[in-house]
Amino acid sequence: MSSRSTSVFPEVEDDTSTRLQPLYHVILLNDEDHTYDYVIEMLQKVFGFTESTALSHAVEVDTKGTTILLTCELEKAERKRDLIHNYGADWRLPRSLGSMSAIVEPAAG
Repeated sequence: MSSRSTSVFPEVEDDTSTRLQPLYHVILLNDEDHTYDYVIEMLQKVFGFTESTALSHAVEVDTKGTTILLTCELEKAERKRDLIHNYGADWRLPRSLGSMSAIVEPAAG
């Protein structure tokens, strides 16, 4: 992926029921086995991001190594991480053998 500098802000759910639960970040990890098109498509399908938001996250993960995609309760964070892990290989790159990686970490604060 080519390098471009940008800042992206994660989606944060503003639901009063989740304020009582600890919040977690869904963090996408960079690799060299997926194209920008793959990342944008995957983020639009898994998170419902606009193309512009998905592109901003793709640039951030490429340039910084990670990007926080969503901050929410643990169950939803784990579900979204699992959807990323199950999305599949990038058909555009023969060396792409599987999905991208993501982690769930407690949100500070």
